[in-house]
Amino acid sequence: MERRLPQLEYLLPLKWAEDTGLNELVEYLELLSRHVRVLVVDGSGDELYSRHERALPAGVFHCRPKHPECRNGKVDGVLTGVDLAEGQQLIIADDDVRYTPQQLERICALLEAADVVRPQNYFSSPSPLPWHARWDTGRILLNRAFGADYPGTLAVRTEVLRQAGGYSGDVLFENLELLRTVRAAGGVEVRANDLFVARLPSSTALFFRQRVRQAYDDFAQPLRLAAELSLLPVLCWSARKPLRLAALAVSAAAAAEYGRRRDGGRQVFGPSSALWAPLWLVERALCVWLAVYWRLRGGIPYSGARLRMAAHSVRRIRELRGLG
Repeated sequence: MERRLPQLEYLLPLKWAEDTGLNELVEYLELLSRHVRVLVVDGSGDELYSRHERALPAGVFHCRPKHPECRNGKVDGVLTGVDLAEGQQLIIADDDVRYTPQQLERICALLEAADVVRPQNYFSSPSPLPWHARWDTGRILLNRAFGADYPGTLAVRTEVLRQAGGYSGDVLFENLELLRTVRAAGGVEVRANDLFVARLPSSTALFFRQRVRQAYDDFAQPLRLAAELSLLPVLCWSARKPLRLAALAVSAAAAAEYGRRRDGGRQVFGPSSALWAPLWLVERALCVWLAVYWRLRGGIPYSGARLRMAAHSVRRIRELRGLG
């Protein structure tokens, strides 16, 4: 028997340039709509919007975003969804995130004692994972080793966001901005590192477009930024002696393996996943300096705009929003 969760809603901020995965997404949303109210806030072009309107299941609420002041289109969609939400609990998820009904129930339970929940994404595919998903898994495992990863989905109590007056739509790292806004409002964050929610691998083209953009997010995390800026000098220094490079690679893989083993990670991250971490570190060593270049030019290009701010600090959010 399918169980309805009336207090929980599911929000998908959508903005597509093509409909390659529409049929699969419709099937997924149809499954979700048996358990929760589903909101799709769609910033796609008119032709695609009409096609989505016809294809989406009858139980899915479909509308346009209504916060044009947001330069970050995802925040526009999220704030519109928060305005329309009727339940107390809201899952916010990218279009490649795939929850199971059991995970919806787990989120519900966690939100009884928390104001925002950060699950753990992992890449999943019916066929072998593409190389770039394995590459990016190295990043995920290193994040787990030193704290927690930033997934493409969060769950939040709607009242907390409303009382805070929403969150900034002029930042690049919108998930971190949302988390910090909840904390600035006195909310409690739970890092559910053992709640593994599947994510479909992106296209190779999207993977390459995200490299520098993800590195730019580190301007919101100064200590991490400083560490990553030091990577390139360290790699150049180590290049003179292969043993140094080997030691760095082994250290990175060992840290990633610790992240794989934390909180039951071995059930979704394969045995070879940690071996990709050294390659990701080389990528970040280069891309973080490209991010500095864009910062000096006034901000990184994003959906036709240029965003300078990665995310505000908790203190700054309190000042901007008048939170105690």
